[in-house]
Amino acid sequence: MTKQKLLSKIPSVDELVKNPRGEKWLKRHPRRTVLKAIRTVLDAKRKEILKQGLAGELPIDQISSDIGKEISRLAAYRLKPLINASGVVIHTNLGRAVLSDKAKENMLHVAGSYSNLEYELSQGKRGKRYSHIKDIIKELSGAEDALVVNNNAAAVLICLNTFAKDMEVIVSRGELVEIGGSFRIPEIMESSGAILREVGTTNKTHLSDYENAVSGNIALLLKVHQSNYKLLGFTEEVSIKELVKLGRTYMIPVMTDLGSGCMIDLRQYGIYDEPAVQDVVRSGADIVTFSGDKLLGGPQCGIILGKKKFIQKVQENPLLRAVRVDKLTLAALEATFMQYLDEERACKEIPT
Repeated sequence: MTKQKLLSKIPSVDELVKNPRGEKWLKRHPRRTVLKAIRTVLDAKRKEILKQGLAGELPIDQISSDIGKEISRLAAYRLKPLINASGVVIHTNLGRAVLSDKAKENMLHVAGSYSNLEYELSQGKRGKRYSHIKDIIKELSGAEDALVVNNNAAAVLICLNTFAKDMEVIVSRGELVEIGGSFRIPEIMESSGAILREVGTTNKTHLSDYENAVSGNIALLLKVHQSNYKLLGFTEEVSIKELVKLGRTYMIPVMTDLGSGCMIDLRQYGIYDEPAVQDVVRSGADIVTFSGDKLLGGPQCGIILGKKKFIQKVQENPLLRAVRVDKLTLAALEATFMQYLDEERACKEIPT
């Protein structure tokens, strides 16, 4: 059969929609999806005929079968659960932390109705969404105040923009990290409007390196946790306590980006390189940022905590509206933090 004859035998979209199988498709799926699938399959068949022809008759049943498969493909949700067999427990490409049952329950509880997201019930007036989560974070971390944004990159960005726009931030060269998705500290700093002031070397940074860089244009001393790599051998770094002492001497705030953020002292499990959030707060850091969806085991978000005067300043930044979290994130995060009130239970009930 010639190509022209084969092309003429291809059924029209209208014919396929009106036949019994087409009517079944339309009962189960949106008309738009069905039409798109039909046109996709028919177009592919035309191209196949024009390119190489067909041996024998046009396979109408096969065309209908292909359309059914295409409809199923188009109708399927793209985001789907997987089994993590990678060997990496908190895999950032596989959805990060798995939420606890209580976090999921609280999300569902809030999602299905209106809520007091930004309404103060006791006073009958507009409230602030951060009030729902602030007290529990303060209790567990020991910080004076707390704030939540949509991820840790946003937390770092808004803090730098708030306190160091057009001013310098001192960072050790050994802490200019890059994590997944090409998140680089120098680029985040540039986007925030802060000016990077590198000190020390890749493997060694002394307290004197920070002190020698202090000038009237320094807005922050920044400490970045090396969460995804480790320097071994001939190395030295300045502790948070030492940096805080230097900051107090020169009246410069100290900010610490913890990255993963852990609420449990992992030394009891033989892990000594992951500082607990509470320890960093006790060290005197003015601002601490970390993720909610890694070691914490909650939803994706960025948590900012520290001295009250600094957190309040961040809340006044217009950028906060652009990086704020929604009610589902707050619901999951609140439930997750509440589980940490009993550390033993948290370890059992929070999957990651």
